[in-house]
Amino acid sequence: MTFLDATSTAAAPDRVSLAEPRDFLALLKPRVMSLVVLTAITGLVMAPGDLHPTLAFIAILSIAMGAGASGALNMWYDADIDRLMTRTAQRPVAAGRIAPETALGFGVGLSCLSVMMLGLATNWFAAALLAFTIFFYAVIYTMGLKRRTPQNIVIGGAAGAFPPMIGWAAVTGGVALESIVLFLIIFLWTPPHFWALALFKLKDYGSAGVPMLPNVAGERATRNQIFLYSLILVPVAVAPWLLGFAGPVYGIAAIVLGANFLRHAYATLRMPDGDAQMVPAKKLFAFSIFYLFGLFAILLVEGIVGGMVSTGGL
Repeated sequence: MTFLDATSTAAAPDRVSLAEPRDFLALLKPRVMSLVVLTAITGLVMAPGDLHPTLAFIAILSIAMGAGASGALNMWYDADIDRLMTRTAQRPVAAGRIAPETALGFGVGLSCLSVMMLGLATNWFAAALLAFTIFFYAVIYTMGLKRRTPQNIVIGGAAGAFPPMIGWAAVTGGVALESIVLFLIIFLWTPPHFWALALFKLKDYGSAGVPMLPNVAGERATRNQIFLYSLILVPVAVAPWLLGFAGPVYGIAAIVLGANFLRHAYATLRMPDGDAQMVPAKKLFAFSIFYLFGLFAILLVEGIVGGMVSTGGL
């Protein structure tokens, strides 16, 4: 049975829709969106220059809508494999509460609206970057890489790393070293974060036929890659302080958080093959979320305080 065959039944015109407002909210992947909003606001606040508060709000709303559109398109295309995994089986399209064509139309419409809003409110370079991010996640990652290569997360992770660059571009009309460093932090964080998840969800991905690294290269190779990426990530995360666009509070926090990230990554590296519980991997996955939120929250607070000081508001 093809994907279209599998979804045609769920999309039958005489079927009563089971969708509720919360299903359309779930379609936007709000947890992912919250990270996108935080990192985009951080890029916007740290960027040199001024943006009217109303335009800044529209810019962040547009970026959030673009992230939500990407999530909707991802759930539309991946509904067939989402049904096969316990982690995703209750997503609204996979569970049949939202018809595939509804999710597709919702995602495409939201994509166009978000790009137009950002372009009109700020500049078309930022809008083009947002459009490319949506395309990268929905087409290059979801349709092209996810089912074909165990490096799907490495390459596809770039989509999640663009929001601070978009926030920066909304203010400046371009990119700079600072925004590239912020991009790199998220880009390098993505593989250890998702591979930790893939380790303890190995059977889920295997049943869905998704070639995640543990299923293709094995647990040991995945643990090695997690530790390698962690070793690269931690010093890059300290770079904003070393390069002078973050303060000592961030620098100390990045070092402390980075040491704990490495501790969890090393515990995962030492995890025995065939570990049924995979506690170290679960702890790394949970801490990695706190780690990234912590870094960007501190950068954001420092940026706000620095802006208030420079304008004499503090």
